[in-house]
Amino acid sequence: MNRVSFTVRDTRCRGLCLIICWLTCCSVLAQTQSEPVIALVGGMLIDGYDAPPVHHAAVIIQGNRILAAAPRDQIEIPANAHVIDTRGKTMMPGLIDLHAHTEIIGHGEYEEYWRFVDTPERLAEMRRIAVKQLLRAGVTSAADLGSTLDILETRRQIDAGEIPGPRLIIAGPQITRFAPPFGGEGSHRIIETPQQAARAAEELIDSGVDIVKIWFGMDEADMRAVVDAAHARGVMVHAHLYEPERIRAAVKAGVDVLQHVGSGRNPPYDEDLVLEIAHRNIPIVQTIAHRIWVYPATLAFPERLESPLLREDLSAELYDEFQRSFDQFHRRSYFREIEREIQLSRVASRQFIEAGAVIGVGTDGGSPMNFHTEALWWELFALVDSGMTPRQVISAATKTNAEILSGRGGRFGIGAVREFGTVEAGMLADVIVLDGDPLSDIHALRHVDLVIKNGVPWYTEQKATDTLRMIGRAF
Repeated sequence: MNRVSFTVRDTRCRGLCLIICWLTCCSVLAQTQSEPVIALVGGMLIDGYDAPPVHHAAVIIQGNRILAAAPRDQIEIPANAHVIDTRGKTMMPGLIDLHAHTEIIGHGEYEEYWRFVDTPERLAEMRRIAVKQLLRAGVTSAADLGSTLDILETRRQIDAGEIPGPRLIIAGPQITRFAPPFGGEGSHRIIETPQQAARAAEELIDSGVDIVKIWFGMDEADMRAVVDAAHARGVMVHAHLYEPERIRAAVKAGVDVLQHVGSGRNPPYDEDLVLEIAHRNIPIVQTIAHRIWVYPATLAFPERLESPLLREDLSAELYDEFQRSFDQFHRRSYFREIEREIQLSRVASRQFIEAGAVIGVGTDGGSPMNFHTEALWWELFALVDSGMTPRQVISAATKTNAEILSGRGGRFGIGAVREFGTVEAGMLADVIVLDGDPLSDIHALRHVDLVIKNGVPWYTEQKATDTLRMIGRAF
């Protein structure tokens, strides 16, 4: 199969992209003269490329598009603009999570959680909480990799502006040979033959999913059947993988994205497998932090389980249930092999970084004690600790993730032109403003002051200004 290269290394390519974006900008400007103009002025700009930041910058937004992003002294601020002062702050692309689960929000034990959340209404409530948490944390796009098809209604509500949430890219039920030990009813499709696997993929795509995810027990023939069916519809296939033999089968079958590869669940992979993945430009999403960082961080700071945001987001009943689920967390089944995983994780993750593999960023957010409010920040921190620079991980969580999503289809069409993931003219206006500098301290990603998704500013009441109240929406 023809595979999209997900890295832009040639400056000529970037120049061509800028020309295309400028032409798009001109077209957009002609169509949106009546729409409000927002000007973010004075802050440091990280544009999403692995490039030095622009200090004292300005970003001009009209409608749902970015009109300009450049040093302040090179931009004329429109007279009718709603100006937001970002001096001392950082402006950057909205974050993208390539592996989230919006039907779960960090409960301590899967089996107990699914017994507790046993109705479609309660699951819908969990999704509303999860997507709000994601957006508030600066995540403007997220791939939900496993849910019932009811999530399509959640996406409709987000797109209609009825509830706050990121742009959702949906896999829906996961295709698997074996029923998983966790997951709600309707969250997977069990198959017995490659033919059934292909039909399951086609039915899911007909239902409205954007990507297809394959899970437990799938052999090469099963995977190839799903890949062929999905690619015929212009849809990508993501695979949940750990074991080297299954990863090799997925590579041979033409799977588009390898999820969990490079985490600490297995010993280091053979060099030839790592290099093959890197040379083929097959993106991997490591999901390092959801176990090997969450566990020791909670041992050191157990008070994180009593986060004020949890109490704010959950009803009293839900909050009490979550707190009960955290009791004796170090004995929970989810962390049964955690010491081994911690020992292996650094080697496993660094293999792919050092090989120059395409690194996407996802969190497995919603898994036990892995809250959507902080999951992506933890993952970026873990990648920095594994050897990437803050600038590289920010580019991975924005531009690279957007390139992965746009590489082959789904909601964006085969070979779709990337429309988000960077702050530059012509792009969709997904911009976040941070209180701090994440290039000097990646922890600054915890402090999101303002989220603009698709041109709409979202703010917390604590950060409210008269300008934001006039043009934005409160979480």
